[in-house]
Amino acid sequence: MTRYLVLCCVLTMIAGTSVRGATSERPEIAAYLVQAGLALDDPNASPDGAKPDDGKPDDTKPVDAGADDNKPADTTPDPSKSCAGVSFSRNLRYGESDLNLLDVATGDSRDSSPRPVLVFVAGESFADDNAAGGGDPLQDAAMCFAARNGMVGVKVNYRLAPAYPWPAGAKDVAAATSWVHQNIDLFGGSRDEIVAVGYSVGAFHVASLLAHPELKVSDSGIAAAVLVSGIYRASADADAAEKSYFGSDAGQYDARSAFPGILNIETPLLLAWSALDPPRRVEAAETLKRMLCNSATHCPHTTVLENRETLASAFVPDPSGGGLAQPTLELVREIEERGLP
Repeated sequence: MTRYLVLCCVLTMIAGTSVRGATSERPEIAAYLVQAGLALDDPNASPDGAKPDDGKPDDTKPVDAGADDNKPADTTPDPSKSCAGVSFSRNLRYGESDLNLLDVATGDSRDSSPRPVLVFVAGESFADDNAAGGGDPLQDAAMCFAARNGMVGVKVNYRLAPAYPWPAGAKDVAAATSWVHQNIDLFGGSRDEIVAVGYSVGAFHVASLLAHPELKVSDSGIAAAVLVSGIYRASADADAAEKSYFGSDAGQYDARSAFPGILNIETPLLLAWSALDPPRRVEAAETLKRMLCNSATHCPHTTVLENRETLASAFVPDPSGGGLAQPTLELVREIEERGLP
């Protein structure tokens, strides 16, 4: 509690105004102070969340695409280019677990009005054999898409099975969203324009939170969601990673799926998948679209991606590049227009 009071006092003195309005004038200082106060409680960490140089490689630094000429060419966006002019605040704690961390990306903007927020929840596996988050430069490139298009990017790291089974993922998304509601104005973001972007396993966690109101916490609402190539219902032939999250009792799978709850929400949705996805994921997306369109709420926006190798490849730097960029920007504009008088 003491450190939060100190942060508020320092913010007030720096900006010469109220804490809630301080970041409009000095966002870079506010972001630094929030990171100093909310980053991991590591006595060896510096205020910006970095740890002292111990001689080990820093896996949070942008990848040098030309470092190894023997590797095949990478067609995904180069974070060092797409992130030019973008500032990161790393390893901000949003929950009680050491894994409950998020990053925030902001761009240079002279517009002092609150900006929309894209909250990225990614991950290719339910289990810790393919951990989510943690300074992935490809996820950074997706965050930079948000920052370079007048928004704030947030990347969420969440707990994984088997140590943390269902519904840990959805609960972490709820806690992270609550953190965004309470703190994103310090980075120039708008708590009323939060769009959750769930990718692969992350899409299930976002959909699960929408479908299960009992998993929500205070201030965990979102204005819209983008669901990309997810599995929205576990099946009896689930793989080992899915079973480690959903449990071994297949009789519980329907109750732990996104159905039927997601058919009753009014939250605007953008549903995306790739024709190159595994057949099960294509079927899951098409089934969700059909059921939503036949529900009493609404039919989602949909797009079929030309490429879905990574989260970054979906958000190519060119908004007209046939990925998620243009449909997401249109969804954000729809949310912004709803707030106009």
